Amino acid sequence: MDEEKPLLSKDIAAVRVDLEPPTPYGSIAGNHPSLLTQNEVASQFRQKGSSSLLDGHEAVTLTWQNINVNLNPPSRGCFRGPDPNTRPKPILRNVHGTVKPGTLLAILGASGSGKTTLLNSLTSRFHPMLDFTGEVLVNGVDFGRGIRNISAYVQQDDLFIATMTVREHLTFRALLRMDKNISKERRIRRVEEVINELGLTKCAENIIGAPGRMKGISGGEMRRLSFASEIMTNPPLLFCDEATSGLDSFMAENIVQTLKAMASRGKTILCTIHQPSSEVYALFDQVLVMAEGRVAYMGSSPDALEFFKQQGYLCPVNYNPADYYIMTLAVVPGRESECRDRVEKICDGFKHSEFDQKIEEEYAAIRTSVSYNESDISDTDFSNTSRYESSWVRQMACLLKRCWLTNLREPMVIRVRFAQTVMIGLILGLIYLRLDVDQKGVQNINGVLFLLITNLTFTNVFAVVNAFPIELPIFLREYGIGLYRVDSYFLSKMLAELPTFIIIPFILVCIDYWMVGLYDSAEAFLICAGILLLVANICVSFGYLISTIANSVNMALAIGPPLMVPLLMFGGFFLNAGSVPKYFIWLEYLSWFKYANELLAINQWKHIDHIACPAENKNDNVTSSPNRADGCQYRNGEQVLKYFSFDEDNWYLDFALLATLLVAFRILAFIILFIKARRSTA
Repeated sequence: MDEEKPLLSKDIAAVRVDLEPPTPYGSIAGNHPSLLTQNEVASQFRQKGSSSLLDGHEAVTLTWQNINVNLNPPSRGCFRGPDPNTRPKPILRNVHGTVKPGTLLAILGASGSGKTTLLNSLTSRFHPMLDFTGEVLVNGVDFGRGIRNISAYVQQDDLFIATMTVREHLTFRALLRMDKNISKERRIRRVEEVINELGLTKCAENIIGAPGRMKGISGGEMRRLSFASEIMTNPPLLFCDEATSGLDSFMAENIVQTLKAMASRGKTILCTIHQPSSEVYALFDQVLVMAEGRVAYMGSSPDALEFFKQQGYLCPVNYNPADYYIMTLAVVPGRESECRDRVEKICDGFKHSEFDQKIEEEYAAIRTSVSYNESDISDTDFSNTSRYESSWVRQMACLLKRCWLTNLREPMVIRVRFAQTVMIGLILGLIYLRLDVDQKGVQNINGVLFLLITNLTFTNVFAVVNAFPIELPIFLREYGIGLYRVDSYFLSKMLAELPTFIIIPFILVCIDYWMVGLYDSAEAFLICAGILLLVANICVSFGYLISTIANSVNMALAIGPPLMVPLLMFGGFFLNAGSVPKYFIWLEYLSWFKYANELLAINQWKHIDHIACPAENKNDNVTSSPNRADGCQYRNGEQVLKYFSFDEDNWYLDFALLATLLVAFRILAFIILFIKARRSTA
């Protein structure tokens, strides 16, 4: 790639027939200097990759024909399949259209008219419940799912890591998404160009933030950042779902002006929009008006007025045309039959109009411009190359940096958790301050040991389930566009959070071990700290597992406690280990409370040779019996362990089982996350 060549040309005609070199797949309808097979087209796209798109020399004409989408009836359960008496519900019916380079197309229609479904169909994003038929061509070639390789999709919801700045976010995307042959300096320069192009210079160093949680950039700036994220590789084809949703009229016009400027550089842009103002409507080159899943009109904005006039629906003077079309085609409650008859009449009128005939002619010309062979190309045509532009090492480096910055800047991770740990540690330390090793002290010491395990469990599990599910939709979207792998994301997140889940539990142990007055030995202290650090990270693993199973924070918080309470009951404190019912013995094996409690008890009591007894003050001739009526329940640590059914022979086994739980929970969490990620791209 020529490093001195500007990324974006300043003046590109809508048709772009003057570009040098010419497009590799033939020019648009009506001018076909060469006929290429689909394999040749796909091969050249693969060879050029996203690096070629930086030069802005790709011109894309998108056509679609006979798009039909039906919603299949839901399954009746018990492997019975859908109800045969329930017919599929049509969502799109024989939708067709053409968009040429340099065109900004607005897809209009009332809610439920099929706008987003059409956009998803054009980009091969199909819900499992939907049945799709039809043909989508890029310059006469059916790329199937390969259309994602040459296009960008700006979805309706803005999803970002709230603690990143605008420049950091775009740099992250540039390092991972741009072609691997592009130098880092070139990527950084591209970031600055996109920031300037979309007017993000003023907020480039600001935190992105999250509405209702963290103050950041404005809604309009966040929307422009969504566009900036997707056009980093300068794709020739751009899809936008509800580009102005949630914005005021000024910001909405600003966003559409940005899209208009991008289209003037030769891009093909399709945008669904909800009730644009008259000023915004005037910016669109073409409009596609949809109603009840059908095309009511498609063509230039001025011709739309003429078409609706021909159908007997004249837009009043000084009336927003977009509002008039939507109101004319809306289905009013209580007048469903009348409104649907009007919609069908208008859609049938368009089907037999000269506007629809023009679309059919353009489609036929484009369709014949490329020699077609159904066996030439398939959905797997792009599968010979990796879906990731960056190496695994680069993914790990970028993700580690992002996760680390997120942890440092998120107040809930550092400041609040640190203060919470110190406060709880001091409260426990003051309640159990300098316990005596006597008959009453045995219960108190065992109680504080179990409380340490319980506190670390709930603190660390909820620390994960309150944060991980929030980030999960961002991960699924970034994985869907091939930004990074599942394993690199999961591993980098674990590594970045590991210091937090080591330092904070260690602080709790340091406070309480010496304040409570547990066995006075540096070795015993380090072993106790090691056990509790292991428990803390097992709980983090369990939190990952719950978070990947749940789809939201609320669901994770709802299923977390019911799963932990049975494990807590079999921890050896509320129920003696020798009294566990046989039919629940399997739950005992899954309880880290049991293994950790046994280890902490052995670490505390195995060195205690003498426990003070009230009878000793009376010079009573005591025996070794632990059941004397004189109040001497325990004589030494061995009797304490025996009473609670703890066995010193389980020392290494308990450590091994704790390590097994830590690894097993994380492997299960990774598998579930991997399955979710693969399903999201299906």
